[in-house]
Amino acid sequence: MNFVAFERAKQGTGASRRLRNSGKTPGIVYGGAAEPQLIEIDHNALWHALKKEAFHSSVLDMEVAGATSKVLLRDVQYHPYKQLVLHIDFQRVDAKTKLHMKVPLHFSGAEESNAVKVDHCLVNPVVNELDVTCMPSDLPEFIAVDLSKLQKGTSLHLKDIKLPKGVSAVIRGGQNNPVLVSVTNPVVVVETPVEAAPAADAKGKGKGKK
Repeated sequence: MNFVAFERAKQGTGASRRLRNSGKTPGIVYGGAAEPQLIEIDHNALWHALKKEAFHSSVLDMEVAGATSKVLLRDVQYHPYKQLVLHIDFQRVDAKTKLHMKVPLHFSGAEESNAVKVDHCLVNPVVNELDVTCMPSDLPEFIAVDLSKLQKGTSLHLKDIKLPKGVSAVIRGGQNNPVLVSVTNPVVVVETPVEAAPAADAKGKGKGKK
């Protein structure tokens, strides 16, 4: 994906406020051999770009003053309740240096698995993205995960999926093979019948001697 940014000379709270009032979003680009660069981006264009998954997980082409460079989205600050992006950070990409990124997981095929079709189990994704490391040229937009082989009483672990070429998972917390998707048995609700009161008792209540 590509986007256009503009050089920003002024900084500070007042300058950023005036920038936002004019429909722009202040930002910064850092990393690599160059000094950090202040930028501004059209807010409406940025708002729509941020709705796209690829903008968060892909190497982006940023054009500034006619020059294009490779960057990654690293941080976005939103207004607490307004549809407003307050600030955005990008990191320059070095083609010869490995990246550490979170990549979305795209699940498919659960409805075709025996766990769902035959045993009516519930399939629950435990995580929706995966920490990975790879060279910039190998960074996938997403990782496809096939769930069509799921069985009752099993779970899908990291080692059960095939990562794209050149991509390695980053494991944290001592878990060498974390669960990605769990399979749970369907909940069976057993209704307890309400016992009816004996008819004779019902008729006899409330009657006295004449």
